[in-house]
Amino acid sequence: MLLYEITMRDFKKGLKKTKTLIIPYGTCEAHGLHLPLGTDTLIITSALNHASSTLNAFIAPPVHYGVCTSTGQHPGTVGITPRTLRLITKDLVEDAYKKGFRNFLLISGHGGGAHVSAMKEAAEALVQSLPRVKIAAFSIYGVMGKELAELAETEDDSHAGELETSAVLYLAPRLVKGRSKKEYPNFPQPFIVKDKIKYWPGAVWGDPSKASAQKGKALIETMAKKVREIIKQMERL
Repeated sequence: MLLYEITMRDFKKGLKKTKTLIIPYGTCEAHGLHLPLGTDTLIITSALNHASSTLNAFIAPPVHYGVCTSTGQHPGTVGITPRTLRLITKDLVEDAYKKGFRNFLLISGHGGGAHVSAMKEAAEALVQSLPRVKIAAFSIYGVMGKELAELAETEDDSHAGELETSAVLYLAPRLVKGRSKKEYPNFPQPFIVKDKIKYWPGAVWGDPSKASAQKGKALIETMAKKVREIIKQMERL
């Protein structure tokens, strides 16, 4: 059930069937020269919509902004701080809890470390403060290691690379503007550098030239399957 499409009456009826709410997280973030800034949001919301008919859960509107460190200086990226993300998560879950929800899946289409950490930190506090609550907080890519390796030809594929480009080719091909060059970030580990663009000019992590709509379809279907598995796992806890 898409929360933003139903009425108050639908909501009350739905709560008798499920107490599970999925909150998707995306970004407004540079994804090379070829993908839209909303790529993360598009992919995760589409995967959830794909699964919605077989999910016993409500799906909330997405959080469109995230914590973007490595791409924070690239054109088009508009991000928020970890503190803001923690507060947004806290407010959403606490208010949804008051409305009757008890199970929460906080699912990010963005895999940034600081971003996912902020989600998890908020979840840790919420499980301590709210009785009888169950929360999972994760990036969809973080729970799909084996599946991603099977789908991608590119070694170490990630941001705006083969699979993300494939997903957008499948979901909204009109938004794909050619292909960016193959690229990997070259940050001097373990240092935190101020000039991110110097070490990652194109904001691509992988090889977009290997993308295809067929791979994108498989990726979205695999994401939907993984979400269904996690909900079933949550129900058994």
